[in-house]
Amino acid sequence: MPFVFQRVFSMIPTLAGVVVGIFLITRVLPGDPARTLAGEQAAPSILAKLREHMGLDKPLWQQFVDYTAGLFRGDLGYAWHTGHPVAEDFATRFPATVELGIAALFIGVIAGIPLGVLSAVKHGRFIDHVTRVISLVGASMPLFWLGLLVIWLCYSQLGWAPAPVGRLGDDVQPPTHITGLYLLDSILTGDTMALGNSFAHLIWPALVLSVGAIAMISRMTRSAMLEVLGQDYIRTAHAKGLSPTTVVSVHALKNAAPAITTIVGLELGQLLGGAVITETIFSWPGIGGYVTKSIDATDYAPVQAITLLAAVIYLVVNLLVDLSQGMFDPRVRHG
Repeated sequence: MPFVFQRVFSMIPTLAGVVVGIFLITRVLPGDPARTLAGEQAAPSILAKLREHMGLDKPLWQQFVDYTAGLFRGDLGYAWHTGHPVAEDFATRFPATVELGIAALFIGVIAGIPLGVLSAVKHGRFIDHVTRVISLVGASMPLFWLGLLVIWLCYSQLGWAPAPVGRLGDDVQPPTHITGLYLLDSILTGDTMALGNSFAHLIWPALVLSVGAIAMISRMTRSAMLEVLGQDYIRTAHAKGLSPTTVVSVHALKNAAPAITTIVGLELGQLLGGAVITETIFSWPGIGGYVTKSIDATDYAPVQAITLLAAVIYLVVNLLVDLSQGMFDPRVRHG
């Protein structure tokens, strides 16, 4: 428990720095939110009233005090370009981002871990070089280019993918809301039509978003497995006559699990906080598309809230990863 409290308290200065940093950065960015909202032809009197209504006429320190006071009340601000509180917009859009991020991570795990294990087992052979090239290409692949390529090839040319315009087709009703995750809600309610349609819309952006995760997970799995496979107890297991499959799956992979768990957890935080490009390209109605529209509208509150949310997600995932490490190594809990 002391370790948990220590890690939680260490998150506070980081969050405070994020709050101060993003507030100052949004204020120095070019553009006037009031003029963007009112239009270029707005009269000065209307512009002045709007600035007063938005709180932009106050000194910078007073704006910061109001902002932080709102955070302590759970108020993330007001999105002027949507006409709703930011928290309300988040509640509507965040499940879509979570569903996309989890799907991408699932693909990254089921593809990345076997690739990493295979590369380590076949170290120095042809298959090892192939998987390393795949990881290198995946890590360096620009998501915007890959997303556009997938849309052009799989939708425009081959007709495999549905139109990249959201989570469902226009002729399909969303499943009954339970969690906001369409796949899960479709399964829970037995809505097979929504299940198939939502899967068809989800799989392509999830595949694009998972490319970086596959590369990173496979590389870290390979590195962890190579370190484990060189240990004495692995050679002893081979000497006892255990099959190579048993040695790799039971002994080696189990001992490499802490390092693999760490990178999987960190990738989850990165996927949830960094899906902006993929969501924008595929018109996915999640947090990523929301932040893009907020930046275009020079809307401070959503950008601040999204940045803070990404920081919280990353810190919480790091905390969970550290706790999971404590499950593998009891010394961590008492460190």
